[in-house]
Amino acid sequence: MSASSLPDPARLIDALTAVGARLGIVATGGGSAAISELVSTPGASQVVLEAAVPYARPAVDDFLGGPQESYCSSRVARRLAVAAWQRVCRLEEAAAGDPGQAAARAVGLAITAGLRTSRPKRGSHRVIVAVQRRRGTRLAAVELDKGGRTRAEEEALAARLALAELAAACGVPEAAAEPSLRAGERIRREICEPPEAWRELFCGGRAVVAAGQQVSGGPAALPAPGGLIFPGSFDPLHEGHLLMARIAEEIAERPLAYEISVTNVDKPTLDYLEMERRAAQFSDRPLWLTRAATFLEKLAVFPKSTFVMGADTYARLPDPRYYGGSAAAASRAVRAIATKARGLIVFGREQEGVFQDASSIEVPKALRESTYFVSQREFRFDISSTQLRRRALAGSEA
Repeated sequence: MSASSLPDPARLIDALTAVGARLGIVATGGGSAAISELVSTPGASQVVLEAAVPYARPAVDDFLGGPQESYCSSRVARRLAVAAWQRVCRLEEAAAGDPGQAAARAVGLAITAGLRTSRPKRGSHRVIVAVQRRRGTRLAAVELDKGGRTRAEEEALAARLALAELAAACGVPEAAAEPSLRAGERIRREICEPPEAWRELFCGGRAVVAAGQQVSGGPAALPAPGGLIFPGSFDPLHEGHLLMARIAEEIAERPLAYEISVTNVDKPTLDYLEMERRAAQFSDRPLWLTRAATFLEKLAVFPKSTFVMGADTYARLPDPRYYGGSAAAASRAVRAIATKARGLIVFGREQEGVFQDASSIEVPKALRESTYFVSQREFRFDISSTQLRRRALAGSEA
């Protein structure tokens, strides 16, 4: 990369130092030139805490805790930015001892790109940049003129876009110029700066927030005991979920509320854009956003409540793998669920072409006795959120 491709990284480092930013960078190969531009600049150690290049797919999987459906995507860029932000928070908190200050100063920058290679690419050439801060999530994506640049020129553009987005997210846009684009190229941006209650939830200051919560600092509304709660990722919400909700309300004879945990045992933490997208799906019933990643945590947030779930979730409740591999911990969890929940309403679901009847799942007696099994006659819906995501992904790449 020529010295002229990025005008003055020293100016950006000085600006980031002035605003107290502490930065973690993740680049999945393309765009990694942004790292060298920053860390080779005097004073960078005051700003850059960590930089990582998980180049191969297994490295990205390890960074994010599991395989991804598409690697050069908005979702992966945002997940990497959140992971980088969280790592900076831990490093900064360990150094300064103030979690609030660490969260406010931390910046996660991620770049994922599909650039020119030695072989012709079937798909488009594109660059996706995400920046995560306490105050907001920022995304920028551009599809490049395929074949219009050399690999080095595409790398320079990716680095320049990453540094421009970093500067804008930190309130110093004048410190890094945007890349020059060709005719027909356009940077698509998405920005979410949510209400304070969402920020406190994201950073761990609150355990639960109503999706429409606009509180700034003060006490948030809390769920009333004895509710009917339908937890899930709802990625996306579909007709099967809506039918489950209606049937559960008829069984329990009270209104239902949905719940999405922004943290998850198996998946990365949700960023603000993802929280906003999923929350926008719900108009018929209330939605709670929580940090209750495990069912035991949900019991604490929603005391004496009845919970609605599918057969796959139900089968995991007594599984020791979700309790650190401890059979004793799993047994204690089952007892807690059986005694503290008001009951479970469980629906069967299709798994790999076969309908799984929830009542056939082997679970401890105490758990079975607290469960209402919805029969296949009452409910059957042979499609999942995963299938819908794959269809949407296939359509976007066609």
